[in-house]
Amino acid sequence: MREGSLEAPTRHPLDWKNELFWDKENLEAELERVYDICHGCRRCVSLCDAFPTLFDLVDESETMEVDGVAKADYMKVVDQCYLCDLCYLTKCPYVPPHEWNVDFPHLMLRAKAQKFKAEGTSFRNKTLSNTDAVTRLMKIPVVNQTGNALLGNKTFRSVFEKGFGVHHKATVPKYHRKNMAKVCKDLLAGDVNRMPAGSTTGRVALYATCYGNYNTPDLGADFLKVFQHNDIEIKLVPKERCCGMPKFELGDLDSVERNMQFNIPVLAKLVDEGFDLVAPIPSCVLMYKQELPLMFPDNEDVIKVQNAFFDPFEYLAIRHKAGLLKTDFKQELGDISYQVACHQRVQRIGNKTRDILSLVPDTQVLPIERCSGHDGSYAVKNETYDKAVKIARPVVRKVTDQAANHFTSDCPMASAHVAKLAGDAVTSNEHPMTLLCRAYGL
Repeated sequence: MREGSLEAPTRHPLDWKNELFWDKENLEAELERVYDICHGCRRCVSLCDAFPTLFDLVDESETMEVDGVAKADYMKVVDQCYLCDLCYLTKCPYVPPHEWNVDFPHLMLRAKAQKFKAEGTSFRNKTLSNTDAVTRLMKIPVVNQTGNALLGNKTFRSVFEKGFGVHHKATVPKYHRKNMAKVCKDLLAGDVNRMPAGSTTGRVALYATCYGNYNTPDLGADFLKVFQHNDIEIKLVPKERCCGMPKFELGDLDSVERNMQFNIPVLAKLVDEGFDLVAPIPSCVLMYKQELPLMFPDNEDVIKVQNAFFDPFEYLAIRHKAGLLKTDFKQELGDISYQVACHQRVQRIGNKTRDILSLVPDTQVLPIERCSGHDGSYAVKNETYDKAVKIARPVVRKVTDQAANHFTSDCPMASAHVAKLAGDAVTSNEHPMTLLCRAYGL
């Protein structure tokens, strides 16, 4: 029996259409098997609260082994997993092709899916994960103005916490009435002298995402300016729904499939027309690069979209390697404290954001490869907010110690969460693409 593996990890498809996937006894047996392996290893104890929860259950049981833990308590571990995937990609020595075949995140997903199918979920969780419905509501003029005002009011937030379960200290984004297409309409015209390079065509369709469309629509302008400056033809995906990641993390796999059925034909058509695909949020990129292909491995259009989807800085790095990225920077950026988003790390592309920003003269990027603890909703919910703050503490300490000119993360939600916790230690909190746009003087 090997202890660990030197082989590159591989991912098996998520066999969620198989009846055995939904069998409770089979799930409990697999949870017990994997929990026992984790108990004997404990390498992941510092990542999130799922593992301390498991190890406390074991250590406080009569046998001090997994067999002493009540099966009814297994879900206490599952509830603390927000599918960051870091245990699989950075810590676990027993992932496939190791014979023990441990895929902790997808086992947690299976448990979440069974729980969702059997019990459903709360109104709060349905609302937080239904980003399309929330944005449709919040773009109504009266609702937008009133909603943003109330979410910024301390008294309302205290009442909102008690009635809805969103922690009063949690960072809640502002909603804009104009989406990214409206904000960027004057930047979409004009031809560029595009050239293919490596695996890129030089033509890009930007999948705005729910967050990009209505929480950070101005970010789209920075994307367009930077890509057009580098002779890359770029346009917005003409119609889109949520990528499905919020529903995925909830275990609502049927909703993920419905969103896939809407989005994939649109994106596949763009690929057929010669466009590559990028998105400003790492979780959305990961959804198309990894999770949907694992859920629908036999869907040719899903695989086509997967092969055409890039992290935006991955895309720029490929262009730079081919000598096509312009380095006519006009402004230095100084020191940048950079939290590397989990869902970008697990794309296995390397630290491309750091590499591109480091091309700017007199600029030093200081990466922090620790989870922010945000996960879209984990740092918002009343019952997990304090745990999210605890998980973020190493990042906050590092940001404070670095005292850089800028703080940034490819994940705007993680960035806002850490910046708020760091307080006065963060004087500038902007997306890496915004920083790059500024360095170009655009």
